[in-house]
Amino acid sequence: MKTLELDLETFSDVDLLSAGVYPYAESSQFDLLLFGYSVDGGEVQVVDVVNGECIPVHILKALTDDSVLKYAHNASFERICLSVYLRRHYPEYFRSYSIPEDSVGGYLDPAAWRCTMVWAAYDGLPLSLRNVGAALHLDSQKMDEGKALIRFFCVPDKNGVRHYPAEAPDKWEVFKQYNKRDVEVEMAIQQKLSRFPVPEAVWDEYHLSEEINDRGILIDMPLVEQAVRIDALTKTALMTELQNLTGLENPNSVQQMKGWFSEHGINTESLGKKDVQELMKTAPPELRRVLSLRQQLAKSSVKKYTAMQTVACYDHRARGTFQFYGASRSGRFAGRYIQLQNLPQNHIEDLAETRELLKSGDYDAMQLLYDNIPDTLSQLIRTAFIPREGYKFIVADFSAIEARVIAWLAGEQWRMDAFANGEDIYCASASKMFGVPVVKHGVNGHLRQKGKIAELACGYGGSVGAMKAMGGDDLNLSDAELKQIVDDWRTASPHITELWWAVDDAVKTAIRKKTTTETHGLRFIYQSKMLFIELPSKRRLAYVHPAIGENQFGGESVTYMGTGTNKKWERIESYGPKFVENIVQGIARDLLCYSMNTLSHCFIVATVHDEMIIECSPDVSLDVICEQMARTPAWAEGLLLRADGYECEFYKKD
Repeated sequence: MKTLELDLETFSDVDLLSAGVYPYAESSQFDLLLFGYSVDGGEVQVVDVVNGECIPVHILKALTDDSVLKYAHNASFERICLSVYLRRHYPEYFRSYSIPEDSVGGYLDPAAWRCTMVWAAYDGLPLSLRNVGAALHLDSQKMDEGKALIRFFCVPDKNGVRHYPAEAPDKWEVFKQYNKRDVEVEMAIQQKLSRFPVPEAVWDEYHLSEEINDRGILIDMPLVEQAVRIDALTKTALMTELQNLTGLENPNSVQQMKGWFSEHGINTESLGKKDVQELMKTAPPELRRVLSLRQQLAKSSVKKYTAMQTVACYDHRARGTFQFYGASRSGRFAGRYIQLQNLPQNHIEDLAETRELLKSGDYDAMQLLYDNIPDTLSQLIRTAFIPREGYKFIVADFSAIEARVIAWLAGEQWRMDAFANGEDIYCASASKMFGVPVVKHGVNGHLRQKGKIAELACGYGGSVGAMKAMGGDDLNLSDAELKQIVDDWRTASPHITELWWAVDDAVKTAIRKKTTTETHGLRFIYQSKMLFIELPSKRRLAYVHPAIGENQFGGESVTYMGTGTNKKWERIESYGPKFVENIVQGIARDLLCYSMNTLSHCFIVATVHDEMIIECSPDVSLDVICEQMARTPAWAEGLLLRADGYECEFYKKD
């Protein structure tokens, strides 16, 4: 046996969508219902486990045989569920299985698994099995009856009651066919995508990512529990005060609050954070208090504490919070459940003392010391992630990684010189743009902010709108003045603007002539109605069914099929600077994965954007970690990397 195709149907009282597969399978009520499989591409078999059928012995052995490749769609689900199932029901097989030493929790080794969802993402396709099948126009499609059958057999009903096959034998027979069909669709996807295989190096990255998910990151549950309790007390107090001040029954209602403000001389279309901040600048004191209370009551980031409670496993570690290849345009990781990629920053000076006060649960002291408890709780969210007792966190990340990559790729020498000399890139950019020396907190220091906003906004073709989105509104400049800054940035970075349009031309030529083109060390390959951009690492970005059409301004543009902002499979428009953004972020992703592999001997517990969190013993050197992380791979010769980091006893933004 060389390969084993798998699909499971399972039951659990834990909500899979909010908790993830680890707590889902960990539940005492977790049960394996159906086990669909195919050996070496043969006929699909379905084992009716819940009705007493046994998984064949040779299949059980294959599950713990790392020489047999296991395939599934969203394979982490099958792998974790089967890890728990084997431990509980076939310990004689699992006990003898060699579990990697650093796999906290003891799960089947991901190195023996392949995921067709990752394969689809690598080739620019949707992630769900149904949508992949539809996008590929497979003869065998996922059955429409599945959702209703899953609701009936796989989750408790609204009264908490579980339904068994004997209650609906006809439905159960259809469910077995549904399970069989899913395996067939997975096999059809593999056959269809066999022309566009995932490189072994990317599978290795996937396996490392799964190991990190298996380890999880420890949550300080006493702190989380107190945060949830104090947040509830605070919201009750805020609601009571707002009701007393406004006379409204539900101050949480945006419409009621807007009506009340209108009656008191404040007309606003929105009660969003920025709008409320602007209104508070001119509102009279009594209305300013109402605005402040409204803003505190609307604070939603503390919901992450309840997400932590939901996701935490028996050992208080949050697992499965990172999705490999979650961003298919670049291949970057995506956050799930708690969303570590989207945590509020912390600016409290006495952070350690504040979190200890929170853990003590002293609500009266919190009220006395902090004017805005919801904001304080928000700033403490990061600190809920902690290392094991006797260990520390090393947090290391790349410095200005995208700015370094685009300068290297474009050959913008003054930028690379600035990085080599350890200069502040925002000051260097402002100096180049305005022709004067710019020093942070020094001579012409006021120009640094313009340089910073231009750097953040202009690298991928952004203009006035991007400047405003990155904070240009705070400069109190007219559109014409902002446009001048954009022009100054482009004039100062001619090789980057040249890169945009060289890529634009290479993409269009490859599509139009159905050929391969090259520029700036990148290859643009048209093959079988697919456009591939081959990065310096040899990993490819994929664009499905590319075409050249007309944009809204009457000019020429490139379109391709992809998952749009509304999560629908649709035609997406792009052009040179946007492709450059995909390329630069893709290269940055490859550099992170390279450094993760370099540091794979360490206990990496999380990756957040361009940052790694390592749980380690006190004697591990921060400088050594940063030095290793900043190593440049052979394929990026001439690229100057730098990694900065810090040590901490709880996660924070240094």
